[in-house]
Amino acid sequence: MRYELVIFDNDGVLVDSEPIANTVLSGYLTELGHPTSYEESLRDYMGSAVHRIHDLIKERTGRLLPEDFDSTLSTRTFAAFQQELVAVDGVEELLGKLVADGVDYCVASSGSHERIRVGHRKTGIDQWFEEEWIFSSEDVGRGKPAPDLFLHAAERMGVAPERCVVIEDSPLGVEAARAAGMDVYGFTSMVPADRLVGVTAHFSDMSQLPQLLA
Repeated sequence: MRYELVIFDNDGVLVDSEPIANTVLSGYLTELGHPTSYEESLRDYMGSAVHRIHDLIKERTGRLLPEDFDSTLSTRTFAAFQQELVAVDGVEELLGKLVADGVDYCVASSGSHERIRVGHRKTGIDQWFEEEWIFSSEDVGRGKPAPDLFLHAAERMGVAPERCVVIEDSPLGVEAARAAGMDVYGFTSMVPADRLVGVTAHFSDMSQLPQLLA
């Protein structure tokens, strides 16, 4: 393998959380008087940290979201996760192959540490991730599309950015990876390939990834 470190996005790449999370988010924003469809939630917020929601709502309406917005959104999302969340098909087989091949990997997510851990425990993939292999936008302050999170993950894992590859499924994540100077492979499970611009390659099934990385 030509890469020393594989950096996975979490939501939509490791755990199939995007449909659940964006259904909850669009419903909550609509409830608060900011009508948002599921498709609009995917378009505007998929792959981003929660501060982007606050920023866009304020920019568009001049209004602030409630002080308890983040905690309420998390509570509702985690409750839905407990009912519905599963791992992305083929992820455990892929992680097992990386371990067998001696390839280092980590996760770098716009979601909070709590959200990452809730999802990993529910789906059973927590067994594949040591504590020090998990990175969140909480660690750097600025979420995607800023490159900070990916650069932070590479630094903590001791690998130069140009020796890293990012696995992403959102335009914001792809933009962040490219800004970090890393190759990026676009997973097209939810977003059409033509919206993941500038990736090294597209793939639609986790079983395709080992060959692409080789």
